[in-house]
Amino acid sequence: MTWLNESMLDRAGRFLWTSGRVLEQRRFAWHFGGPAEPADREGLLAALDGYRTPDGGYAFGLEPDVRGPAPQPLAVPTALRVLAEAGALGADRLGPLCDWLAGVAAPDGGVPSVLRTLRPYPRPPWLPIADEPPGDLLATGQIVGPLLRSGFDHPWLEPAVDFCRRAVEALQDTHPYEVGAALCFLDALPDDPWARQQARRLGELVRAQRLVLLDPAHPEQARLAPGYAPGEFHLPYDYAPEPGSLARSWFTDAEMDRSLAYLAGQQQEDGGWPIRWAQWSPTTVVEARPGVTLAALLTLRAHDRAAAA
Repeated sequence: MTWLNESMLDRAGRFLWTSGRVLEQRRFAWHFGGPAEPADREGLLAALDGYRTPDGGYAFGLEPDVRGPAPQPLAVPTALRVLAEAGALGADRLGPLCDWLAGVAAPDGGVPSVLRTLRPYPRPPWLPIADEPPGDLLATGQIVGPLLRSGFDHPWLEPAVDFCRRAVEALQDTHPYEVGAALCFLDALPDDPWARQQARRLGELVRAQRLVLLDPAHPEQARLAPGYAPGEFHLPYDYAPEPGSLARSWFTDAEMDRSLAYLAGQQQEDGGWPIRWAQWSPTTVVEARPGVTLAALLTLRAHDRAAAA
């Protein structure tokens, strides 16, 4: 079964050329461009640099739900994803970024999702801002995972890794985005028996708490986490967007194929994919859909390549 075909890709391309930010257009050209859109690594990195702040962080809506000029940890996973795609996880970029992360880290070693500096700027209601925010697995796991895979070393990494280990072991009553952050960390430790054991435990927890929609035709079989929007379910491909993820073993082939068929069928008439989380600003919806569309394309292609191998 081929999940991503040329017609889908052409329609997604039209959507991205029409509606994508410069960054998503550059990413699309990098991943899927042909002779008319040749890959341009420097252009891709230049588009990302438009969101970079002088202190090494990222802001200006790189993460569409986090607005304003003050850098926030929740924007860093997107930056790291682009840097990894471009093969640019080197000291020249990661050094200043990790210095900034060390400067905003909580005493527990992790980084909060958002800092007090976000208060003056628009934000969704699900991003509360504490006076002394603690470290958060949601942000820290998504940051530490790519850093570990890069092989880059920094003094902040050791306490951040310790924080992630403690946070993963403590996960009990959780929600899908937190599980995804834990997986981002665990997938960077594929040969670690502890990581494999924790991944098995999380898979059991996800099923026991009904945090995965195994059959899109029966949404009543899954449970929406508190605060999630109607229909904001997570499917197997959300937990295992790449076949090599530790989460792939959580699901049978039939369950994964059903979820991928659902993902492929979610392409909209304009060629893009919809967002599923709560919509609090028309602008963020417009800016988020291109990234969601790219994520869908990359997930479908990754599973196609694994099937063909």
